[in-house]
Amino acid sequence: MNRESRVTVSWLALAAGALALVLAAAGVTYWLAGGHAGTPQGAEAPDDAGHEATHEEGHRAAPGEPRGTEPRGDVTVTLTEEAVKRAGIRVEPVNAGEVRGSVRIPAVVEPNAYKQVVVTPLVAGRVTRVAVELGDRVRRGQLLAEVYSPELADAQREYLSFAGDFEAAHQQLRRTERLVEIGAASRQELERTRAEHIAHETHLEGARSRLVLLGMTPGAIARLRPGTPITAETTVPAPLTGVIIEREANPGLNVDTSTKLFTVVDLSTVWVVGDLYERDLARVEVGSPATTTAEAYPDLTVQGRVSYIDPRVSAETRTARIRVEVPNSDGRLRFGMYVDLEVGGGEAAEAVLVPRRAVQTIADRQVVYLARAGEPGRFTEREVRLGRAAGDRIEVVSGLSAGDRIVTDGSFSVRAERERLGLGQPEAPSGSGVPGHAAPDTRVQTARIVVSNRGYEPSTLTLRAGVPARLTFERTSDATCGTEVVLPAHDIRRTLPLNEPVDIEFTPKEAGEITFSCGMGMLRGTIVPQ
Repeated sequence: MNRESRVTVSWLALAAGALALVLAAAGVTYWLAGGHAGTPQGAEAPDDAGHEATHEEGHRAAPGEPRGTEPRGDVTVTLTEEAVKRAGIRVEPVNAGEVRGSVRIPAVVEPNAYKQVVVTPLVAGRVTRVAVELGDRVRRGQLLAEVYSPELADAQREYLSFAGDFEAAHQQLRRTERLVEIGAASRQELERTRAEHIAHETHLEGARSRLVLLGMTPGAIARLRPGTPITAETTVPAPLTGVIIEREANPGLNVDTSTKLFTVVDLSTVWVVGDLYERDLARVEVGSPATTTAEAYPDLTVQGRVSYIDPRVSAETRTARIRVEVPNSDGRLRFGMYVDLEVGGGEAAEAVLVPRRAVQTIADRQVVYLARAGEPGRFTEREVRLGRAAGDRIEVVSGLSAGDRIVTDGSFSVRAERERLGLGQPEAPSGSGVPGHAAPDTRVQTARIVVSNRGYEPSTLTLRAGVPARLTFERTSDATCGTEVVLPAHDIRRTLPLNEPVDIEFTPKEAGEITFSCGMGMLRGTIVPQ
């Protein structure tokens, strides 16, 4: 075969290969368009437990109509009877109830700063005796400690010296006045004697004032006489009636006037301090009624009124601190205790209410799952708009009506199955002009973590390394310290408002486990990249 023949054969081979590629592309296009009867790309086959999920279709495609133009309706998730039992799914009807214009926020018990005193000695010296213990109740003026003070002894000696000089000056003035009366002394000498008398009187008053500042009573000062023993012992009395909550004093401790010995607090009233979200500022004002309840004492309900609202709003949390002064005669409210504070009131309004646990968050939407009448195991996802909270229930402004049957217990399992199968968001028909929801980005792995009084649910996640992830945290309880979440490995810190989902996006790396925790480090969770 000559050179020209070899070239012709090569061109023919290339042309045949190109034609094969075109035919293969056409086949793939037909398979993606729905001609292939197998599992769609990106979806997972049902597992052994019998899970199944479908999209509820708005209409069937007419013969010859392309399947790609088929509109979508609500997302419907179907679970087998076994899966429903395993998830503990419970369906309840939606009820109407009353909602008041109150705001419920977590709060902390703090001491009444106007009735808390740090006790320091009035004189430098050494503690020789401590008369009270930590936690003792004391009365105003009761002895707390005794201090030996050389400074006090020096002040008494100085006072006695000035008292002697003043007495001598006084006698001199009296003699000079009598001499002037008989003409034996001049008026000039009398004026000089009076000036000396005034100077000694001033020094004596200064020494007396110093003794008062060092803690001596007027009676004890009046009893000071030349020749009487001088005492260097002084007492530290209780400044008010209350409880000793701090004790720093011990015998042998050297102290000065700035040394902290005790802290005494009057527990008859305490402050309940909470953080009010910016959006609720218009519903609360100084003087608004407030009710305090504590998980530690289910029977305890304490009434009070808002006495202070911080004029500053935190730039990080968008909250302002509010304070309520409440009675605490029985001492059950302890400092640092977590309590619930319900502030405000107003007339009750009729509303559709659902349990908080029935609401799930998907991206920026809140949804519930309706049970299909006559179709056990089939649940339709319904987007809702939420309003005010009413205890463990929350108002639904739109999306539901009284009498609708929704999933309460186990709604998270329905949502998890929906996301496991990668079902898209419902969207409007093409060209209808009605905005819809875009399908989720299948390249992003998502998960939802509920922060309750039991901790993180779930507390352990497994994610694919190198694939972007979006974690949605939602705090559903006030009785938890998880008011913020921290991912130290990715330098992420986010505040978690009550019942408001917070998304955190990052890409996990193959560098070992990733921890997430609350701001106080008391709650912890783990992400395992694979």
